[in-house]
Amino acid sequence: MTSNFDTFDRNAQKGGDFVPRLAMINDIAGFGRCSTTVSLPVISVMKVQVCPVPTSVLSNHLGFPLCHFDDYTSHMRDYIKVWGELGLTFDGLYCGFLGNEEQIDIVREFVEMFQPPLFLLDPVMGDHGRTYSSITETHVQKMKELLPLADIITPNITESCLLTGTPWKDGEWTLQELSGLCERLAPAGSSGASIVITGIRQGDSLVNFLWDDGVYTTVSTPIAGASRPGTGDIFASILAADAVRGETLLSSVQKAANFVGLCITGSEKAGTPVQEGVVFEKYLAALL
Repeated sequence: MTSNFDTFDRNAQKGGDFVPRLAMINDIAGFGRCSTTVSLPVISVMKVQVCPVPTSVLSNHLGFPLCHFDDYTSHMRDYIKVWGELGLTFDGLYCGFLGNEEQIDIVREFVEMFQPPLFLLDPVMGDHGRTYSSITETHVQKMKELLPLADIITPNITESCLLTGTPWKDGEWTLQELSGLCERLAPAGSSGASIVITGIRQGDSLVNFLWDDGVYTTVSTPIAGASRPGTGDIFASILAADAVRGETLLSSVQKAANFVGLCITGSEKAGTPVQEGVVFEKYLAALL
């Protein structure tokens, strides 16, 4: 549902001062620098308006021994319905962690209702060869149903294996193996979808593997320190913000990889506990 006023207003703004509007479906963790807590400031500093749709509210991320968790699934449809009744439109959708299968259905309904011109899907389901505790086989299968709707898909190597039924291995991946993963992901995705397999450890480097209709490119950066919560959220947020601003995916991946490396290096030097993520606040100006 789109009002004529809103459509006119959005089109009238599309000049030098136009600010793209990005809907973001993700959880909110109050402490630990991840999900919406990092995505909102990162996307905002890149001159894109963020409109969050919360999937759950947590006192802190699940890497801590204690956590208060409030599931927002039962409220999401009513929340989104009001946006439709208001006639809001969006230049893109960025979808992060989904806590259950019903939320996957709600994402599909959002895409059908608002038809965003750009949909970046970060299929957050696991890492280091393991699924997160809330992820079931049904969840994985339903996540596959979102792939055809997405324009950009950003799984890590574990999620790529889950989505393609490929055995995960704790070791280096060849370019041929990574290309094969993307080929198996692509038939399930839309014909125009771009795939970025993120954060692949290869020796002393982190590699991001970009695949677009059979053509691949790699972006490699030195490993700056320990793996930390929220870095994947920051990476995907930069890609989503750049995408609605019309930046090329390759330049965006390079920017995101460099920024995450900068934040990890700074966090290591500052002695920031790994549980607390990265001190990205110090480096936001680098994204201007």
